[in-house]
Amino acid sequence: MADNVYQTVMERRSIRRFKPQKIPYQLLEKCVNAGRVAPSAANLQPLEYIIVDNDELLQQIFPLVRFAGYLDWNPGPEEMPRAYIVILAREEKVNTKYDVGLAAENIVLTSLEEGVGSCLIRSFQEEKVRNILNIPPEYTIHLLIALGYPAEKPVCEELKTRDGSIKYWRDEKGTLHVPKRPLQDILHRNKFGE
Repeated sequence: MADNVYQTVMERRSIRRFKPQKIPYQLLEKCVNAGRVAPSAANLQPLEYIIVDNDELLQQIFPLVRFAGYLDWNPGPEEMPRAYIVILAREEKVNTKYDVGLAAENIVLTSLEEGVGSCLIRSFQEEKVRNILNIPPEYTIHLLIALGYPAEKPVCEELKTRDGSIKYWRDEKGTLHVPKRPLQDILHRNKFGE
């Protein structure tokens, strides 16, 4: 099992182009359930979730989302996500952001195991999304997770591409390249610098 988890983590990339295929609600609920059981600081469990899979709501939210900060590009309407999972919390605790990250990772790994791609999004028009989804003002929207069956296969590569930039980019065929810092550049053993 451990090898499967590691392989899934190594293969997972953010997907920004999706097929027009609907995602079964039971699968989306399974993803939220995986997020629900993620570790939580002091076991406070402050997070709540909204599954958005209604076509009309998806079409309203889609233009409010920015999918690729480093690219002058957004997917077309035919490539839009087929669901969103919204992660929110009523009260802002000091460790809520860590809970969000842990829950989000459980959600995206569970979705990937089922063949569904994802993209974690913080760049969206928050107040408009809040109004569309009737989210009360005392809740903070921490993250949107865009979901759908992948219509692209991004490539992960070591950070030696092009100009040494961390910015992802598309080649002439439209393939997304995602540079990652090499392990030897970020790993220290026992003490910093060793």
